[in-house]
Amino acid sequence: RSQKEQCYSEQHSSLINKAYQTLLNPLSRGLYLLELNGVEPAQETDCDADSVFLTEIMEINEKLAEPKNEDILEEIETLIKVKQEELTKEVTAAFERDDLQEAKKLLAKMKYFANIEDKLKNKKIPS
Repeated sequence: RSQKEQCYSEQHSSLINKAYQTLLNPLSRGLYLLELNGVEPAQETDCDADSVFLTEIMEINEKLAEPKNEDILEEIETLIKVKQEELTKEVTAAFERDDLQEAKKLLAKMKYFANIEDKLKNKKIPS
């Protein structure tokens, strides 16, 4: 192939990979759907998250801040998995109802759990 064709192929391959990764993850897929519909995703400074939810997040973060304990890490990992599955179902239903504001709130909650998941992964990596 010519240099131009190779460059063209590489660019398109990169775009396809990015699209695939975006659509593969429920959070990034939901955020992309909001974007397509002209809805700005919730910012961390938005204060419409309910206090019960924020308390739950705070308690999980406090557990993560404790010295490394495999049982607690497994418990948090299971909790995050269950919560993310529930939220994914709820956000899917919100999009199906075309309730974009509800989807936005649910995706904001998913972001919190994704952040905790990242912290958990970092904590599980042997030092």
